[in-house]
Amino acid sequence: MITSALASRAEVIKWMEDFVGEKISEFLKTVEDSWQPADLLPDATVDNFFDEVKELRERARDLSYDLLAVLVGDTITEEALPTYESWLMTIEGLPKDPQGPWMKWNRAWTAEENRHGDALNRYLYLSGRINMREMEASTQYLIADGFDLQTDDDPYRSFVYTSFQETATNISHRRVAQIAKKQGDNQLAKLCGHVAADEARHAKAYKAFVSKIFEADPNEMMLAFEDMMRKKIVMPAHYMRELGVDLGKTFGHFTDAAQRMGVYTSADYTDILDGLIKEWKIETLTGLDEAGERARDYVMALPARLKRVAERMKVPELEYKFRWIA
Repeated sequence: MITSALASRAEVIKWMEDFVGEKISEFLKTVEDSWQPADLLPDATVDNFFDEVKELRERARDLSYDLLAVLVGDTITEEALPTYESWLMTIEGLPKDPQGPWMKWNRAWTAEENRHGDALNRYLYLSGRINMREMEASTQYLIADGFDLQTDDDPYRSFVYTSFQETATNISHRRVAQIAKKQGDNQLAKLCGHVAADEARHAKAYKAFVSKIFEADPNEMMLAFEDMMRKKIVMPAHYMRELGVDLGKTFGHFTDAAQRMGVYTSADYTDILDGLIKEWKIETLTGLDEAGERARDYVMALPARLKRVAERMKVPELEYKFRWIA
């Protein structure tokens, strides 16, 4: 154990290497044990491929406009993976040894995530309901534009962010799966369910990383948690845009559609925060100085405040015509 009063962030992250090594096998699957997009979509090598595609297109015909919009937005978010991997590499103090636990985690996490965009993209292409060129342009924009998560390349803030965001992504894909099933597309439901399960495992891992940091450096971790909640957690696709549309405007319409469908709402944001407070045992945390105590007070009071705000929010009614949807 390291002495928290003397520990720098780099020392804490280095101290966690053995722990991270253990979590790789606990929260990530081997390639041999993983599902692949080809398992969930029509197989072009078999004679009845075109029959399977026809059936897929018939089911997709009944999906609602807002559900398609959310599905496209989720796909673009997943396909901007190069940005996320490179962002993790910029975190200060993260050991860069290619064979070390942190870099192994980064590569293995990226490898699992890479399947998500592939599977969703192929489904949308086969569905016949999406203007693929428009969607592909939005993906290129998102990778080129990058993002600003306000984590300041700090490992503590970064892992608060990933804990929150992976949980939110799990909720979004799980809800899309549920709605797709109600709208008669069991194949899409199964696909999104597989993606959601991956995101749930990833969320558990990042939450475990933060729990470990709280053991070694509770005060600084508490201050980082407070800072991220004051800034508010933005989704990684907040710069999403379409051809001919200003930066960020498309994302607002995408979140409106998600709110209307109940895929991801302001209430979900509050519930995630509530869950993190319980997961990290913030109420009973020890080792805080005066600033840390103030940070704890702020975080503990925040869910109730956010719930009051959410109760006053109205679900956007105006539908937007996305260039993505044929």
